[in-house]
Amino acid sequence: MSDTSDEQIINILQTIKTIAVVGASPNPERAGHYVMAFLQARGYRTIPVNPGLEGRELLGERVYRDLASIPFAIDMVDVFRNSEAAGQVTDEAIVIGAKVVWMQLGVINAEAAARARAAGLQVVMDRCPKMEFSRLGRT
Repeated sequence: MSDTSDEQIINILQTIKTIAVVGASPNPERAGHYVMAFLQARGYRTIPVNPGLEGRELLGERVYRDLASIPFAIDMVDVFRNSEAAGQVTDEAIVIGAKVVWMQLGVINAEAAARARAAGLQVVMDRCPKMEFSRLGRT
């Protein structure tokens, strides 16, 4: 569903440093946990966002309630929420000045993507960065 080219994805993965993981999970069997751990192992700083876990620590990082609560710049927002909720998350990503909104597998919100692109953000939908690393030979 994503119309993002392989070259664009490679560029995103090579240039971002800090990723907010919206919908981060403390459960190691959930994608919102193991994808975050995978990205950390690849050298990214991953910031968990989950209002139910606010103030706790997850994979060595403080958990924030929402994107606006993070007191430093975020390059990419990785959305582990449903397609409807992705709209609000995308709007928050625009407000905080993120460079990329990445909607996970099964998360598709064309209207939110259009708003993000109009605001100058890059958008990836219905893909997983962990899977893209493997698919693109980036290990």
